[in-house]
Amino acid sequence: MADDHTLVVEALTKLLEPQFEIVGTAADGRALLEKAVQLQPDVVLLDLSMPILNGFEAGERLKKLVPRAKLIVLTMTEDAEVAADVLHSWASGFLLKKSASAELVKSIQEVLRGKTFVTSYLAQNLLDQFVRDPQQRAKSLTARQREVLQLLAEGRTMKEAADLLNVSARTVAFHKYKIMEEFELKTNSDLLRFAMKERLVTRV
Repeated sequence: MADDHTLVVEALTKLLEPQFEIVGTAADGRALLEKAVQLQPDVVLLDLSMPILNGFEAGERLKKLVPRAKLIVLTMTEDAEVAADVLHSWASGFLLKKSASAELVKSIQEVLRGKTFVTSYLAQNLLDQFVRDPQQRAKSLTARQREVLQLLAEGRTMKEAADLLNVSARTVAFHKYKIMEEFELKTNSDLLRFAMKERLVTRV
């Protein structure tokens, strides 16, 4: 399980332990990747809003690193477009944190059988998203740009971001100003709003 709120992890552990073995937990996306590669879980339950590396990026990478694992999103984000994006790309299930506990248990059982599970709260809206052709953006961020943008949007300095990414502060600065140039962002406030639009952070 991956969630940056300790109380959530503890509650989920108590709920699921009678039926499932909890092999590990993580509080951020990078820790999730490291532990999942080491532990090789059958199912990963993850939030989309996590520090250092968010759930969108972590899920996409995890599906390549541990392809046998079934990934279930558990989030507060009630956005059918978000659900459609992750289910198209890497997720096997999508739940809301307000979902009933029985729905969570059922989702794990279903994905282990090779099926896809979607919370009843989003079923109709999600169907609308799947039948609609997604608009293709003319420009998109690179994987490294997304990492840099998230860390800066979380309030980290260029040096702190550089240390986390094992690159120089000059490299971080290059990526920051390249993003601002390519997407016509004038100020740091514009950069933060852009990070939210890209769903790299949920709030600033």
